[in-house]
Amino acid sequence: MAEVRTETMTVNMGPQHPSTHGVLRLVLELDGEVVVKAATTIGFLHTGIEKTAEQKKWQQIIPLVERMDYLSAQSNSLAFISSVEHLLGITLPERVQWIRTLIAELQRMNSHLVWLGTHAMDIGAVSVMLYCFRERELLLNINEMLAGFRMFPSYLRIGGLREDLPTGFHAAVNEFLERFPPKIDEYEDLLTKNSIFRQRTEGVGVITKAFALQYGLVGPMTRASGVNYDVRRAFPYLKYPELDFEVPVLTEGDVYARYRQRLREMRESVKIARQCMAKISTTGEFQVDDPKIVPPPKDKVYTEMEALIQHFLLFSQGFTVPAGEASVPIEGPRGEQAFYIVSDGSNRPCRVKSRGPSFYACQALPEMIKGALIADVVAIIGSTDIVLGDVDR
Repeated sequence: MAEVRTETMTVNMGPQHPSTHGVLRLVLELDGEVVVKAATTIGFLHTGIEKTAEQKKWQQIIPLVERMDYLSAQSNSLAFISSVEHLLGITLPERVQWIRTLIAELQRMNSHLVWLGTHAMDIGAVSVMLYCFRERELLLNINEMLAGFRMFPSYLRIGGLREDLPTGFHAAVNEFLERFPPKIDEYEDLLTKNSIFRQRTEGVGVITKAFALQYGLVGPMTRASGVNYDVRRAFPYLKYPELDFEVPVLTEGDVYARYRQRLREMRESVKIARQCMAKISTTGEFQVDDPKIVPPPKDKVYTEMEALIQHFLLFSQGFTVPAGEASVPIEGPRGEQAFYIVSDGSNRPCRVKSRGPSFYACQALPEMIKGALIADVVAIIGSTDIVLGDVDR
């Protein structure tokens, strides 16, 4: 009998593929329907934001870093601003810290909703996306109320906030927080015990605790694999030390565990947001009292020469930051985020470097995909919650 010879087949997946969540290219080597080797190719969305930031004044960089990750805009700006404020030696008013903490948790829920809707759609549960985007719309309306922009508000500023909270903000947030928990129950009714969804996710794309640590993975991906690490607990910032919340940790490490992990995190974010709302007054301080950093009130600009000069200098020349380097981590929707910045004492940074979680998830993808069925590749990619703008920066 003649010897049967088989050959593997190489297939390109992406960069124009709806389930790679951006312009990610995967080169898959297949033996039948089993992936025996995978390689990731990035760089198709290169923006040069880090280098562009070195040509901008400190305050001008905020809109740039927000656009690195469209689902984590205000978390990105918080990470960058925190590093700058560390060099400036700023102590924020209590009210500003509570508002920033609230905004960070609203951003987390916003991001997780988009992830859940698109991930479920990738696997075939199309209707879940409609449910998730229904609640996300309410969060985008809150962003619009804050600053006029729905996805990139640029509401956080070095030294505080752009302006005070608008009328109706408390009512809108409280209404969302009242409505949201029952909606999470609806998502669970659709997916958690759905036999098809579980067959597509349980035991698929398993990440062990050792693997997660070896590849430097962060956020829900590692916590779903038994790594109890959350920047809000490990390196407390803003008002998190004063809040009562849990850091959910699972051990299975598969796609299904990462789904359950993010659902639990949304429930905890609701708990945190409610505590923040109880502490935030409708009016009060929204920035530090430092005329070298924050602009004067508009009414004074129109009536006082000193205020007009200060306003002109801040917006034409910016402000200087003491020479030094800083990197202050925060816990974003996808995990630890930080910006390493270097100042030479001028009104511009001489170095800006982002530590984004999506890059490390891309690094781990080939090993996660190896040995999986080609039909499971989409589920595995989706479970990582990567955003390519955060990778190709």
